[in-house]
Amino acid sequence: MGAFACALILMARFGTGDLMRNIKYETCYSMLQNISPSLASKNPLYTETAAETFYQTQTESELDYEAILAKEAADENEAAVSEEAVIEENEKEKDQGVTIPLDKLKDFDYLLQKFYTVDRTTTINSKQLNADTLLGKDCSLKQDASKPQILIYHTHSQEGYKDSKKGDSSTTVVGVGDYLTKLLTEKYGYNVIHDKGEYDVKDRDHAYSVAGPAIEKILAKNPTIEVVIDLHRDGVADKTRLVTEVNGKSMAQIMFFNGLSRTTALGDIDYLYNPYIEDNLAFSFQLQLQATQQYPGFARKIYLKGYRYNLHYCPKSLLVEVGAQTNTVQEAKNAMEPLADVLDSVLSGKE
Repeated sequence: MGAFACALILMARFGTGDLMRNIKYETCYSMLQNISPSLASKNPLYTETAAETFYQTQTESELDYEAILAKEAADENEAAVSEEAVIEENEKEKDQGVTIPLDKLKDFDYLLQKFYTVDRTTTINSKQLNADTLLGKDCSLKQDASKPQILIYHTHSQEGYKDSKKGDSSTTVVGVGDYLTKLLTEKYGYNVIHDKGEYDVKDRDHAYSVAGPAIEKILAKNPTIEVVIDLHRDGVADKTRLVTEVNGKSMAQIMFFNGLSRTTALGDIDYLYNPYIEDNLAFSFQLQLQATQQYPGFARKIYLKGYRYNLHYCPKSLLVEVGAQTNTVQEAKNAMEPLADVLDSVLSGKE
């Protein structure tokens, strides 16, 4: 097998500290995957720190189609980061300022570490995360506001915040969607449909498969819609607070979430095919870059996971996590102000 190959296996098995982190992601992972796929799936190359917490999944190869659809709903809402990690990332962003040179973005390792968290159940490479490609996509709207342009909905409409009132949807993620709709419509002049359908009441585990047909009907009835936003609330450890401050106002941090329809166990998942993965990635990255430059510390790193999450309905499909159950409703609603501004920057082509 060779001394170097053995060294790779030993590094993956026992850990190497700074040495492993300094090896290029793609080269090391590709070689290790060829040598031992089982070890490759367990190595910590995708993390910024070995202690980072991941969305937990069972072995995908054991799941059938229906089970994977159920896992899609269950896994999306299990992100957890330590409070210390949030504070550290926030301060680091503010210290670094808001100008990010293009040549830095062209460095795959920098791009990956600066902007993304890759779940260990999936993989990504420099072909998909290429700055020229991500920034080269035109994400501006083509349709004027005389007809519907944007759809906002909630796969998990029952997600609330620490001070949400039972039975009052205005204090849940749906109320947050109301405020985003109002901002995009009244302040920025977009034509927005806010779907308040409840797809997770009887069976949360199949919320994505339940929401799908409803979204398809809305899009069929309104073919001018170019942007589809699935607005969520994250789930974190009870002591974690996803809070930042923008223009003197306390608000929840947001996180863009992309599905790659690919897992380390199954490879590309053909029955979760998404023809718009590249477009989805470009849209979320352009928004992330704008948020980083305009509102440092506001957006957490983009989370990449293995399933599809109904992001296949149009090129500019977006899943956004707004705060977590430890945030207040007002913090979540306040976050819609910079989010609306960032969306306008990208959709209007002003970025």
